[in-house]
Amino acid sequence: METSDKYMYYHGLMLPNVVHTEESLKYARTFKVQDEDVFAITYPKSGTTWMQEILPLVMNGGDLTPVQTVPNWDRVPWLEETRAALVLNDRPSPRAMATHLPYHLMPPSFFTCKAKVIYVTRNPKDIAVSSFHFHNMASFLDDPGTFDQFLDKFLSGQVLFGKWTDHVKSWRNADIGNRILFVTYEEMVQDLNGVLCRFAQFLGREMSQEVLEKVANHCQFSNMKNNTMSNYSLVPQDLMDSSKSPFLRKGTTGDWRNHFSPEQEAKFSAVIKQEMKGTGFKFPWDDE
Repeated sequence: METSDKYMYYHGLMLPNVVHTEESLKYARTFKVQDEDVFAITYPKSGTTWMQEILPLVMNGGDLTPVQTVPNWDRVPWLEETRAALVLNDRPSPRAMATHLPYHLMPPSFFTCKAKVIYVTRNPKDIAVSSFHFHNMASFLDDPGTFDQFLDKFLSGQVLFGKWTDHVKSWRNADIGNRILFVTYEEMVQDLNGVLCRFAQFLGREMSQEVLEKVANHCQFSNMKNNTMSNYSLVPQDLMDSSKSPFLRKGTTGDWRNHFSPEQEAKFSAVIKQEMKGTGFKFPWDDE
């Protein structure tokens, strides 16, 4: 396991040292997954914070207490980060967790249990834009350089958790049957109520129309942006400088159009298309 000033490398993937250690990764690798556990799994900048807001509310019948009193990194902790060992061991079942790990790096116990997964996919062009702004405001990450330079890093996988295409393929090809539900960030933006219904059904939870509307309203981007338990304003300014860019920036789709030149878009699309060739996966942004 290699390390540098800001990153460690785990099975070839770049992870930020600020929240990952050899101990935290060993904890993830040996973690005992339980049948009732629920994982929100994403490639970075694909809606993780949103899922950390939504999952507790779907699982607890709409009680807003945890999302108003517990920071999201403890409420739905990342399995591979240092906080996991501090908050998961004594947490009663069912437990909600997040992870950016690809399918093959999940703990062995995951493959032999009944734990469920919600995998959120997002347009990689919007991910690249969001990640670029995140690198600009997070001191624990390398300076992204110009947007053009950052796109080259993104396409070559020299970014957190490697290539987007590798991550998506690893989970879209996951051999776990009906334990996994696929949803896109774009669907969540378009029809949050409908997506919440799908989540509730998938997780075996009943939600009345009144509760559904309450949860959907709370989880609107504008409300999350004002929730100190969710907007990362509790993180010290020297680690994440919100004056450069807020952590929760826009929460929209299609913002890539405000950043990509025609040449950048053509190159980016060609690389992604080539790497996804033959997969048969269809996404809402494919015809854009």
